[in-house]
Amino acid sequence: MKTIFAHRGVSSLAPENTLSAIKLCVDYQVRWFECDIDILQDDTIVLSHDSTLDRCTNRSGTLFELNRQDLERIDAGSWFSDEYRGEPIPTLEQLIALMNQYQLNANIEIKSGDVSAEVCRRLLAGLDCALNQLDDGREYIISSFNPMLLAEFKRLRPQARVACLFENHTLNDDWYVIMEWTGAEYIHPQNEGLTQQQVQRFKSKGYQVNVWTVNAKDRANQLFNWGVDGIFTDFPQNFLSKYQED
Repeated sequence: MKTIFAHRGVSSLAPENTLSAIKLCVDYQVRWFECDIDILQDDTIVLSHDSTLDRCTNRSGTLFELNRQDLERIDAGSWFSDEYRGEPIPTLEQLIALMNQYQLNANIEIKSGDVSAEVCRRLLAGLDCALNQLDDGREYIISSFNPMLLAEFKRLRPQARVACLFENHTLNDDWYVIMEWTGAEYIHPQNEGLTQQQVQRFKSKGYQVNVWTVNAKDRANQLFNWGVDGIFTDFPQNFLSKYQED
């Protein structure tokens, strides 16, 4: 089975990390999506790639300065198009409800956190609690670039499947030690510069390999021929007919 992950939802057609972008997975029969989570000052967990509001909302400033009640005054959609004017920043609870409603599966990326270790612990605890609300049959992978967070989350929730994210320049000879240390089942390497020999090494150690971010069809085809298990893409709608079922 080859897996197509809608990167931050169907982010080529709707604003990234919003419920609208994730709901589009249903329209295109994409069963898996990827999203990013971070935490607010009052421990509300929200979907956001950045720790600041500047790039994808009508506000400036730091995400962590916000509380839940601030979210209703933030527009996370009009930067993308008029159609999504007023689109809110979703909470993790809303995401879980949407997954249950539409029977979707998620790769949830924990942002590394730049406030404090204690805030990171609260983020992990809140994620662990939220996942208990998932219906039976819903699947998830928890990923991060921060192996310490992954190792701690695996300790907190041993049944969770976790994935180590690597940029090309951080994929050094110690990758296997990091994978073992975190207890990860998946390795998520960067697309750029990834070689067939690297993929073979990952597979030979028994890991599943999902590559980010792959938008070209020929590159996706090459990676799948190398034995890659999945790709993250901004254009999941382009891969439907070939990779919906395998």
